[in-house]
Amino acid sequence: MYLVHAHLALPAGAHLPPGVRGLVRSAIVDGDRVEHVAVHPRSASRLTLGFYLLADGLEEAEERAVRVCGRLVGAVPQLAAARLTGAEVPLVPLAFEAHPVD
Repeated sequence: MYLVHAHLALPAGAHLPPGVRGLVRSAIVDGDRVEHVAVHPRSASRLTLGFYLLADGLEEAEERAVRVCGRLVGAVPQLAAARLTGAEVPLVPLAFEAHPVD
């Protein structure tokens, strides 16, 4: 399972619609292999989606997230003006760094 962060931005002056969580979830279908999605509004016009996806590799996971976002902005009228500004597995620096044992 992979966590992919997808970042959406609305044009200047636009605002995220009420109920954005439900709108995002409505665009997910079984074939996307999304196990969970976390919705994080960053401002009135910016949104980060955390997709927990099943995939055979990192690249496939990122591609799935991009595909879901494409469907989201293409099929949900309230988000039609949004644009995807990035989708990637977040890096967690030093989280898994090996520490020498004394």
